[in-house]
This record gives sequence, C-alpha cells and structure tokens, in this order.
Amino acid sequence: MTTAVEHPAVLETAMHLGGPARIVGVDSSGTLDMKTFRSSLDGASVASVMFANNETGTLMPVKAAAAFSHEAGVPFHTDAVQAVGKVLVNVEELGVDMLSLSAHKFHGPKGVGALYLRRGMALPPLVTGGHQEKGMRAGTYNAAGIVGLGRASELAQEHLQDEGFVNTLLDRFESGVLARCPGAMIMAKESPRLPNTSTVIFRGIESEAVLTLLDIQGIYASSGSACSTGSKDPSHVLMAMGLDHNLANSAVRFSLSRFTTTEELDRAVNALAGIVEKLRAISPYT
Repeated sequence: MTTAVEHPAVLETAMHLGGPARIVGVDSSGTLDMKTFRSSLDGASVASVMFANNETGTLMPVKAAAAFSHEAGVPFHTDAVQAVGKVLVNVEELGVDMLSLSAHKFHGPKGVGALYLRRGMALPPLVTGGHQEKGMRAGTYNAAGIVGLGRASELAQEHLQDEGFVNTLLDRFESGVLARCPGAMIMAKESPRLPNTSTVIFRGIESEAVLTLLDIQGIYASSGSACSTGSKDPSHVLMAMGLDHNLANSAVRFSLSRFTTTEELDRAVNALAGIVEKLRAISPYT
C-alpha cells in the first residue's frame, strides 16, 4: 500500500509486486488522507509513505503512518530521498522499519544510496550470487560512492542549521513571484514543507514555454519529477491534489540549496516576471 503522490520509484514498484496495489489519496495540499490510510491497512503486506514530496515539498505524517501500520502488523517504509540533508530525519523517533535515501540529494555523488533496515527486518535478495550488502545485493562494493555518501552525509549534518536560511530564501522567492507574476499560485504553500522546494502554477501558460525561456537565461527548473523528464503527461502528483490537466501543465518546480544566493533568486524572479508577461500576452488561454 502506498500513496497517490509517491515518486515513480515507489509507485511503479507497487504496481508490479504481483497483486493489486492499494493507493491512498491526498487532499488539495498534498497531505495524506490518514483516515483512508488507516482503514486500508488490513491485509496489506507493506506500507510505504514518502517523508516529503519531491514536487511540492509537502511533509507527510510519517510518524503517525508508521504507528498505524504497526498497529495493523504491517511493515512500514518511507522514501526519505527528498528529506535527508534538508530536515532532521531520525529513524528511531519516526519508528519506521525501512528508510531509503540517495546521496545526490544532499550534494553527494550520483548513483549511490542507502537503505536503513530496522534490526530484525529480513528482505529477500535483490541480486543473488554473493554475500555483499548482507546478502541482499551481490556485487562488488562501490567504494568511492559509499565514501562519498558518508562524507556528504557528515557535511549535511553539519549544515542542518542552514535550514532556516534556505527557508528565508524560499519565502523571498515565493513572495517575489506572487508579487510580480499575476495569477501565480504556490502549491501547498500553507502546509508544512521542505525549506527548499517550490512548485509554482502559472495559470494560462504551458510550463515548457516557461522552462525554455528560463533556460536561455541560464536558469534551470523543471516541470515535475526529474525522472519524468520527456513525458507529455501532467504531473500525477498535481493531478492527485485535484488540479485539472491545464493547471497541472502550467506547473514549474524550483529547487534551492544552501549554496543558493539572494542575487540568484532575485535574478530568477526578474526573469520570471518578464517571461510570464510575454507569454500571457500571446497565450490562447488568457
């Protein structure tokens, strides 16, 4: 069982596990419908709820979801890829059985991640033929990647106090966009969110046009999950939150980090103001 707004890495895996997957919906802010989640646990083999959404930054009630899962005797996993390195993640406090993370989301090397397993949890091997990874994934260790992940995690821990600074930057960016781009809307603005993620809806404008003009100015954003790049379909996350096809196709996601500067943000806002004005003037939807 999982949610309608999971990353494809979880959602598509759930669809291919053999039986019909139970998909729990979210409200308009992207927050999990806990009543439905709890009532759907009966007979589930595993439950997976992301820690934070990769498109809107919405923080999920993972601790409560894990507790409900354990009450029902269901093992619980959380995809914490977006959260680790940006907010405090404590597996003991959360009470999760499994947690996955990826190094490149906190400035580590690409292609390496980690899976936390609570002591006593047993999983079938992903790749057989060797004793590596405690028998779960045979093959020579990626030593450079492992060391890189470890060092990146140490640095991320040291810089967790920068969360407040990044959050200030996010507020500055979103306030600027709303003030200078009429009709813009921030998804999940009033919900608990990551300090670095913002999805903006530019009504009446296709996101690909915005992204192209931003790219020309050396400003890089996305229209949803990076793993969905090239897809013509609107974001399944935004559709699950109740947006119609046209609105979902006008969404642009921006990601900040502790290395982002106020000057860069102000340049992005200035660029967006000009781009939105230009595109609105020729848009058939306005």
